[in-house]
Amino acid sequence: MKRRSFLQGTALGIGTGLLGSFVFNNSRSGGANNSRPNIIILVADDMRWDCLGIMGDRVINTPTLEQLAKEGTLFRNNFVTTSICPTSRASIFTGQYARRHKIWDFNIPLTAEQFNLSYMGQLEKSGYKIAFIGKWGLGGKLPVDEFNYWRGYEGQGQYFAPDRQEHLTDLDTSQALKFIKITTEQPFCISLSYKAPHAQDGAEEPFQPQKKFASEYEGITIPAIATNTEKHFQKLPQFLQNSEGRKRWIGRFDEAKYTHSVKQYYRLISGIDDSIAQIISALKQKNILQNTWIIFTSDNGFFLGDRGLSDKWIGYEESIRTPLIIKPPTLPGKQLIEAMTLNIDIAPTILAIAGLEPPSVMQGKSLLGLMGNETTKLREEWLYEYLCPTPNIPKSEGIRTENYKYIKYLVAGPDTEMLYDLTNDPFEENNLINEPGHQGKLQQMRNSLNQYRQQVS
Repeated sequence: MKRRSFLQGTALGIGTGLLGSFVFNNSRSGGANNSRPNIIILVADDMRWDCLGIMGDRVINTPTLEQLAKEGTLFRNNFVTTSICPTSRASIFTGQYARRHKIWDFNIPLTAEQFNLSYMGQLEKSGYKIAFIGKWGLGGKLPVDEFNYWRGYEGQGQYFAPDRQEHLTDLDTSQALKFIKITTEQPFCISLSYKAPHAQDGAEEPFQPQKKFASEYEGITIPAIATNTEKHFQKLPQFLQNSEGRKRWIGRFDEAKYTHSVKQYYRLISGIDDSIAQIISALKQKNILQNTWIIFTSDNGFFLGDRGLSDKWIGYEESIRTPLIIKPPTLPGKQLIEAMTLNIDIAPTILAIAGLEPPSVMQGKSLLGLMGNETTKLREEWLYEYLCPTPNIPKSEGIRTENYKYIKYLVAGPDTEMLYDLTNDPFEENNLINEPGHQGKLQQMRNSLNQYRQQVS
């Protein structure tokens, strides 16, 4: 099996045609309106796009997410515009590229104006009750007073903390269930941000699932990742070979630890799946599932040893591509979408669900037109930018189209540009930067990057 059956056809028979009427009964009058739908946005941490059975992984057990995809819309080509926690989360909140919101590290907070113009602030202003649970992920003072219900925490959090017995995923789940149980006012929006399946950095055991999943995947063979080889590692430029991604690969995804770490990573994802099952059950018990939208995604992808690397940051698919499932109360017009979508599209989509126009500062686009079969694509290309001042991780920029990817590393020395033909080289193994037949495409991508640098700030 080649890297989770890369870009394999759907596993559970989702079609691409018009499978049912998709009616949006959204008020645009503003103010509190109990006819408007509830919205739950669930964000995993470091979950790559292909760790779902419905995306081709034949090992991982995620029945709840599979069911959400069957009843909603699965976006097969969803990406983040910056692959690191605080910057991507700020983009999800604000619908903006990082060049605009300028949150490049773990210490920078949302300003009051940015919060007001986020999907959370806009929903609260229009009469929604807003709740935040889990990992906030941004700097500054925690925005406790901005929410009607706050159960967030700063920093990375701990799966097993000395002051509690619950696993962090279980704690997040119980707090979400409590809000659903006690809330008597609708509409509401729950933003639940899991730590899982992020590693517990610095710990001897980096991936720490709940005890109830400790034996999950026992006796199962984890397929090797095709690019987790010394040959692929040696093809990387020296500055990537010496980067933080390689440092973390050692002891996580080398030959001695690969199988164990992947199983632990999968167990954390199974814990998220179980959490979502409990939330759906609570919505059913309260008889509000039929008026609730559920969105599931991740803040960035993750290298599981691909190219001899761990974690994210770099502009390869494993790092920048994430799952996205949107389940509306009614069957969507289109259940499988190939068009390129971005994390900056989530905020305007949430506002569209609520019947609100997005603020002009948002740069993403609502996905409802794609789901309703009203359009086939939102963009021809988009900008990837990693300008975070993180030690031992090279800054980079790039352009991703449907068929090509261009990456420019902002470091001194040779081998700083990469060009890949994704149609013929989906594993991004052959850099075409010096190929005579691709110089026209290379110059086109360089020009696009220069244009985006000016346009998105």
